[in-house]
Amino acid sequence: MLVHLSIRNLAVIEAVDVTFHSGFHVLTGETGAGKSIIIDALGLIAGSRGSAELIRYGCDKAEMEASFDLPEHHPVWATLARLGIGGEPGEELIIRREISIQGKSSARVNGQLVNLSMLREVGDELINLHGQHDHQTLLRPERHLELLDAYGADTIDPIKERYQKTYATFAKIDREWNELRNTSQQALQMLDLYRFQLNEIAAAELKPGEDELLAEEKVKLSHSEKMMDSVSEAYELLYGNQGLEAIAKVISRLNEVAGYDNKGISPLLEQLQSAYYQLEDASFSLRNYRERIEFNPDRLEEVEERLDLISTLRRKYGDDVEGILAYYEKIRKETDMLENKDDLLEQLQARRDQLLSKLLIEASELSSTRRQIAQELAIQIENELKDLQMERTNMQVKVTWNEDPHGVEWEGKKIRPGKQGIDSAEFLISPNPGEPLRPLSKIASGGELSRIMLALKSIFARHDEVPVLIFDEVDTGVSGRAAQSIANKLSRLSDTCQVFSITHLPQVACMADWQYLIEKVVEDGRTMTHIEHLNDEGRINELARMLGGVEITEKTQHHAQEMLKLAQAQKDGLLSPAQ
Repeated sequence: MLVHLSIRNLAVIEAVDVTFHSGFHVLTGETGAGKSIIIDALGLIAGSRGSAELIRYGCDKAEMEASFDLPEHHPVWATLARLGIGGEPGEELIIRREISIQGKSSARVNGQLVNLSMLREVGDELINLHGQHDHQTLLRPERHLELLDAYGADTIDPIKERYQKTYATFAKIDREWNELRNTSQQALQMLDLYRFQLNEIAAAELKPGEDELLAEEKVKLSHSEKMMDSVSEAYELLYGNQGLEAIAKVISRLNEVAGYDNKGISPLLEQLQSAYYQLEDASFSLRNYRERIEFNPDRLEEVEERLDLISTLRRKYGDDVEGILAYYEKIRKETDMLENKDDLLEQLQARRDQLLSKLLIEASELSSTRRQIAQELAIQIENELKDLQMERTNMQVKVTWNEDPHGVEWEGKKIRPGKQGIDSAEFLISPNPGEPLRPLSKIASGGELSRIMLALKSIFARHDEVPVLIFDEVDTGVSGRAAQSIANKLSRLSDTCQVFSITHLPQVACMADWQYLIEKVVEDGRTMTHIEHLNDEGRINELARMLGGVEITEKTQHHAQEMLKLAQAQKDGLLSPAQ
């Protein structure tokens, strides 16, 4: 669970440090007080993108840090190990995020610097955040298949992975087959040109790097006379009486001095002797180098002719010899393909048909599995909705094949397999008895969408082991009994994970185990947000405000007390074996 959250200089928050607990938490306060900023901070901790606009005015950076207490068996520890991030199961997991005024972002997990992709991978296993507009996902049928697959991941994923592996191979062969089949007459007319180019390049017998070596050789051959003169003169200077002979005389004279002061002259004498031997080696090397200098006009002519040939080929086929050879290999393959088009087409057709048959069988298996899982999901949603004052609602997760008049024939239908299979999924709903099932996007109200999304979150929370579940005004568009049912559902959900909810409804707030008041205040001419953990008296006053508006009266306080007592009694009932 999330144990501690620290925020510095984020929007209107100057400094907030808050400790959390297990169970159901609510964040309440006036509109605009900064409740959503707390949620934004947790989103940044979980890997959402940040920008310099989030930084408090006049500050250089915003900082957030969160610590989590997780069981040893939680899957995030395996993820950390795979990513090479240190962490011992049983210890607290600490995530820190900074955003600079330049817009740069940095993140650390257990003190180790990570990129945003790695942070998001860790964050996805720690925090599940449902924003105010997330229920709009339910209005987009193209997302329904994703929700279905997420629900049935344990069963569906192995089948889908096998299908997608086959699909990737099929797509590659299908692309090659289509490209070859659609080869134009113009491309076939290129054969003569390709053959000429192949012969011209092959006749040159090029070798990688040859042009560079020849260019170096040309420089040497062109300047061999100057090189000979310079090296000869250098050798004579070094080996003659101005070089080694002079040093030998110096050493001889110093040897005489050594007879009188060996200790004083010995270091200098050793230095000169060492220099003599090094210069002697250098003179021998100069002599050998001089002997290798070649006067060869015929070879120079050969080199120049070879370089001219390579230059001609470079103008036609590439920037250097490697580029020419790469072009040769490219047109060789193209020529082979064009010359053997019919045979290749036949081979690709056979391979394509084989893969397509396999693909459709695997797609049918995936589709059949999805239909079974869809029935289970619909029943699960209906059961959850019964707790949310939608007990007469009928749900169906309808799985249909994607038909395409230009697709392939399969079991009497024209379909086109895609990366996700051959299926589309759509949630259908009948909120009232006697009404037909219709698309969710056509008839569901905002309050119904909120409750359906809460039902889905409740179902997924039992599957994905994410310890922190956050709802930003999930109760939008509901009131009365529906609001109370959402409060009960959130309270029950907190039995399996830590739940946070921003709410304006007293029915939801009173069911919380922990309540935090978010307030916006002005201090020293600056606006800032404070967060306060409310005690019993504070909760009564805050609930009274939520019930009665600006003015808190004895009547609203009494009503708030009654609500808290009834909520506690109801929670005790929810935790009883009967439930």
